Amino acid sequence: MPGPLNDLRILDFTWALAGPYGSMILTDLGAEVYKVEHVGTNERHRGAGPYVLGVSTYFFSVNRGKKSITLDLKHPDAVQIVKDLLDPSAGGIDVLTENFRPGAMARLGLGYDDLSAVNPRLIYASTSGFGHTGPYQHRPAVDVIVQGMGGVMSITGHPGGPPARPGYSIGDMAGGMYTAIGVLAALHERQTSGLGQHVDVAMLDAQVALLENAVVRAANTDEIPGPIGTRHPLVTPFQALPTKDGWMVIAGVKDWQLFCVKIGRDDLLHDERFQTNPDRTERHADLEPILFGAFRQRTTAEWAAELEGVCIAAPMNTVPQIINDPHIAARGMIAELPVAKSQKTIKVSGSPVHLSRTPPELSRGASAIGEHTREALEIIGRTPEQIESLVAHGVVSVDE
Repeated sequence: MPGPLNDLRILDFTWALAGPYGSMILTDLGAEVYKVEHVGTNERHRGAGPYVLGVSTYFFSVNRGKKSITLDLKHPDAVQIVKDLLDPSAGGIDVLTENFRPGAMARLGLGYDDLSAVNPRLIYASTSGFGHTGPYQHRPAVDVIVQGMGGVMSITGHPGGPPARPGYSIGDMAGGMYTAIGVLAALHERQTSGLGQHVDVAMLDAQVALLENAVVRAANTDEIPGPIGTRHPLVTPFQALPTKDGWMVIAGVKDWQLFCVKIGRDDLLHDERFQTNPDRTERHADLEPILFGAFRQRTTAEWAAELEGVCIAAPMNTVPQIINDPHIAARGMIAELPVAKSQKTIKVSGSPVHLSRTPPELSRGASAIGEHTREALEIIGRTPEQIESLVAHGVVSVDE
């Protein structure tokens, strides 16, 4: 079955990570996405390494399945090509995604007001650091900036230690995820109104949204949330614990008395410091070294078997371990996609959205640069002679 968004066509101006991650979600769900790249782009321009089989794995992983067209947007003919692609009577593409700083697209004549005049049904989705309103709107931003300003780093790490950035780019990717949600919401509303709209997602806003309980506690009590390592602010024990051969994580206990017996610490059964969850949370500094000492006596697998039914427990996997986990394989969460113009493949993360009738199908990697320029121009009626002229004048480039 085709994906659920197989009738959706998107013109994608995104770059780096936040924007491409959002349009990748829509691509995985079946949307036909034409990614706009600049004339003269090469694989090194596309993104960071490591480079495998001559391609940027950074770019490959978040631009899989997208078609590549190249345009010099400073040329008036390129601007007209964009407008023709969005014109319902010509190209018929009616979703545009971009993640430039506010005002950049408008300076090219490609802002929301410019393009909604061409297609009133246009869904125009902008992902930026701080959004298209507010006093910070024109500031530059990347992942670590919005994590820092958004409070995430202030609650990440260990007590008394320096602030820490989570191990993946949640500042970028949260902005991309909320953009995809915004596009889908606008498309749904358009079924009623018949009109498009501007979707404005700020990476900083996304970080505030993800703070959830930390915002509630800080806004409504005197508490200032801070870093607490791997543990939970309200439940104890709820954290990573060292074992004989690695680490494991546990999430609360159903029966404290039984837990004490299972870990070989009968002396804690009647220790008044730890009888209730609030007691254990308040005295976590006293309890943690006791738990560390107990859990180091056995392997992760032994503890997982011993604690079944007593608490939720699991191994703390490394990235290679999770890539090779049989459950992850059964869920199709590691995809193997072909490299353009090659018989070889690169492994990437799969889609976490599983649909019973129209599941996402990951079958194509990142396209070669300009691989679909000719196709897009033919959609809007450019003749072979016109295309060759555009190539000769540097307006577009094609990869045959």
